[in-house]
Amino acid sequence: MNAHARFTHMQDGTQEDWAIIAADFSAYARQLPKRIVAHLKLLEGDFGGFPVDRLTHSLQTATRAWRDGRDEEYVVCALLHDIGDTLGSYNHPDIAAAILKPFVSAENLWMVEKHGIFQGYYFFHYLGMDRHLREQFSEHPQYRQTIEFCARYDAAAFDPAYETLPLSFFEPMMERLFARPKSSIYTAALEEHAPA
Repeated sequence: MNAHARFTHMQDGTQEDWAIIAADFSAYARQLPKRIVAHLKLLEGDFGGFPVDRLTHSLQTATRAWRDGRDEEYVVCALLHDIGDTLGSYNHPDIAAAILKPFVSAENLWMVEKHGIFQGYYFFHYLGMDRHLREQFSEHPQYRQTIEFCARYDAAAFDPAYETLPLSFFEPMMERLFARPKSSIYTAALEEHAPA
């Protein structure tokens, strides 16, 4: 967009300023899947000591979910579950959950947000931690779903010989999922100002 708001402090913004910003935001938001793909590519070549790099792990997790008949929302959650590794070394599930939150169900969001604790069942005890931390959530409705996600897809996705689908296979799914948020305080207002 070529037009710019004229204020230097938000308190001085006008209806015209915010119409410009809203229109620009709509165009920018449509590019979200491309920005996510670019960020996923940062995981390529980053092994962190694992048998496969972080991108391969993410792709393999999504591939396994896809081949198991999971719906596209679940598959994209599987693909993005570790996208936060680059910037959230100590809280990567929170980064993935923040990206997905406006676009996915509460059930899938909870699974992504908590998968780090649940995945810890497989290795926390080797680091002097409690491998049973997930038990604090034993009464939660998504407890079993998150155990299954980790067991079937996440924990199993470190096989260098597995025939993993390429990132390009998942890009159309991301385009569809990120086309419209399910819940955001901005959705209605921004749609009203979107270009026709």
